[in-house]
Order: sequence, then C-alpha cells, then structure tokens
Amino acid sequence: MSAVPTLYVVATPIGNLADLTPRAQEVLRSVAAICAEDTRRSGQLLAHFGIQQPLVALHDHNEDALAQRIVGRLLGGESLALVSDAGTPLVSDPGYRLVRAAREAGIRVSPVPGACAAIAALSVAGLPSDRFTFEGFLPAKGSGRRERLQALAGETRTLVFYESSHRIAESLADMADAFGPQRPAVLARELTKLFETVLDGDLASLRAQVEADENQRKGEFVVMVQGATDDAEAQLQHGRRVYAKLSEHLPPSTAAKLAAELTGAPRKALYGS
Repeated sequence: MSAVPTLYVVATPIGNLADLTPRAQEVLRSVAAICAEDTRRSGQLLAHFGIQQPLVALHDHNEDALAQRIVGRLLGGESLALVSDAGTPLVSDPGYRLVRAAREAGIRVSPVPGACAAIAALSVAGLPSDRFTFEGFLPAKGSGRRERLQALAGETRTLVFYESSHRIAESLADMADAFGPQRPAVLARELTKLFETVLDGDLASLRAQVEADENQRKGEFVVMVQGATDDAEAQLQHGRRVYAKLSEHLPPSTAAKLAAELTGAPRKALYGS
C-alpha cells in the first residue's frame, strides 16, 4: 500500500467470488472508504470477505455532484477505493468523472486489476482478438440500435457488445440483419457463474438457439461478432447486384429480403445499393 493518498480503482468478480484477488482484498481493507455503484450489492461482496470499510454510493445519477467531495477527502490525506457492481470500473460502468477529477487535482490513481467480462469472453471466443472494438451496450430503442449496428457493418475488427436478458433476442436479430446471418459470432452468458455457457456459430444459428431455449435468454451476455472481411465485402456486392435485379420487378423491401436470403448479405445494407 502506498503512503501517498491514492484513489484505487479495484476490479471485483463478475460472478465467482474467488476471483477477488488477494491484493484487491488488502486494498479494500486498508482504505478509508469504498465508492460503490450499488452499496447493497458491494456490501454483500465485502461481507463475504469480512471487509467492513464504509461505503459511499457513487453512480451515474450522483457522480458529478459527489466527485469534488470525494476529491476533497483524497486531498485531505485519505486513500479511497472505487468499485463497480461487477468487473473493472469504468468499463460500461460509472467512475470516469471521478477518476478525471482526481487526476486533474494531482491525486495518484492506481489500478488494481482483475475480472473484466469483455476480456474474459474474448479469451474463450476463438475469434480474432489481436484487434477488437468494445461497443458496450447498444441503444435500448430498436431504431437507435439498428442505426448503430448498420454503422458498424464494415468494421474489420472483432466487435464486442454487452447485452441484457430482455433485449438479447432482438439484438441478435438486428445484428443478423446488419452484418448478415452468416457472420461468425460467439455468445458468452453468465461468465464464471453456475450456468455459464459459451455458444458459437453464425448470427443466424445463435439467434435460433436463443429463441428456442428460454434459459439462453437469462443472465448477462457478452456478444462477440467477427469483423468484416474481404469475403463479406464480396458477399455484400453480390447481394447488391441481386437486389438491383429483383427490385426491377418487386417492391424494395421484398427485393432486399429475397436478396439477403439468396446471398447472405445484410438485408439493411442492400437498400443503399
């Protein structure tokens, strides 16, 4: 532990409590207080390890208001910790405003690494991971989600998304439309927990498995989609040629649907051909 007042950014387990590292436990026991996204959830984790430090609720709705007060405590000589509900703070979780304010005030900010759902999922996906882009949660509304996915259709890096149980089926359907049903993908669910599953295939098969099995629509998800390739570009161009011919005789929506089914090209991408 540092003698200099420090804001420790501490990763916590994403499921299996044994993944809280010994160093993380030592840090959490030594700080003056722990800033937590959900004090009830973090309180349960701390109780499991017999850690009794005070908790301060820090979440999206109060971070701006609390950041300077917490920085004041750090400037006063206290060391504090920041945790999120699960995994590494600031990765689709609150905290960056506090970290930025602390750094601007000259406070030492130190990471205590550990679990991260996105990295854990990538490590078992078998998809290219030398270059990837983390997209976090897609927009909740269907129109916004589809617009965002369409903008990513040509991305060549592996795409990593978080998704919730009540939107996973719709998101997979929208991904199949935007990227093409044959795009390779992996769905990781409930990582490190009792009902952990990792499914692979293409977007069409993953969508079918999720829609057919209610259990595969429960829990927390990481969706990974292989980036666009030269083959994908060739498929798109073929789809656009087929769409152009069909649209001479059919309404655009029908022509796009048939062209996508015949070629595997993303249906939404054919309208702009």
